Amino acid sequence: MPAPPQPVPTEEVVAAQAPPDPAPEPEPQLDPAPEPAAVRVEKVIEHRRAKLLPRSVLGITALVLAFAVGAAFSGAILYSYYEFKKDTTEKRVAGFIEGFDERFDTALATIEAETNNGRAEIQKELEPLRKTRAEGQTLETLVKKVEPSTFFVTTLDEAGQPSVGSAFAVASDSQQTLLVTSYTTVKAATRQPGPPVRVRKGDAEIKSTLWTWDEGKDLALIVLAKGGVPTLSFAPDQLRPGERIFAISALGGAGGSVTQGFVADVSSSGLQHDAAVGQAFQGGPMVNSEGGVLAVASRSYAPLGFTSDQVYFAPFGRAACERVLRCAGGAPGLGDRSTPVRR
Repeated sequence: MPAPPQPVPTEEVVAAQAPPDPAPEPEPQLDPAPEPAAVRVEKVIEHRRAKLLPRSVLGITALVLAFAVGAAFSGAILYSYYEFKKDTTEKRVAGFIEGFDERFDTALATIEAETNNGRAEIQKELEPLRKTRAEGQTLETLVKKVEPSTFFVTTLDEAGQPSVGSAFAVASDSQQTLLVTSYTTVKAATRQPGPPVRVRKGDAEIKSTLWTWDEGKDLALIVLAKGGVPTLSFAPDQLRPGERIFAISALGGAGGSVTQGFVADVSSSGLQHDAAVGQAFQGGPMVNSEGGVLAVASRSYAPLGFTSDQVYFAPFGRAACERVLRCAGGAPGLGDRSTPVRR
């Protein structure tokens, strides 16, 4: 049998049977341009602001109310603290004011007492310096103080050579003055016949008389025919080794001169010292810093039987009261007159 005829495909069938068109290739995508940093920061700020700030009226009201309550609470705390500090300060001020006058007077009294104690301590500490140290001004003042009472003595020795020394006034009235000097200076005048003893004050020579002497103590007494002369006083014999001592001479440009030294030893016979004693100083006063007479300067006084050129012996000033002066009952007076020995 003949094959049956095949049906003719329609356009739809043909289209359905046709292979599908290949998918179009996607166009390449370009990366978007990066956002600027300022834009990113602005977005972050807007995002955080949206979280913090409420977006409704009720939210805003609640936020304002919360701020108001916080401010009121903080104000209350600050005001309470202020009142507390104010009360505390007022109490302190009141406590300080109460009794202030009494405390002020007490403080003044305490300061004054401490000041006086400090001055006393300073004076106490300075006392050794006053005794052991003498500066130029001190020496000048000492000479001015003692000079009116000192006189220069001139005579001759046994060989007819000049013999000089000093003397000082211990008593004076309206008519005459008593001068203590060194026996060594006037030794030749204790013999008869002997040279005259002359006493000078500056350029003026004053009439005088050798009255008495004590050879063992190297002391002599001269009566000056002039009254109203300032006198020197004997100081207590309370000396210790190491104390300062001053030898005064009546010879000098300022009316006198001074040397100084230390007391080396003190005994019943007198004192030893290292102050320089030239011929013009023998018979002159040896004084403390106040001008009180401690001893009589000597170059030949030797209570131990020998002399020294470095350390001198000197009889105490009060030793003059043993023979050449009478010191009982007040001012020194004339001792018994000595008689010159005939040659």
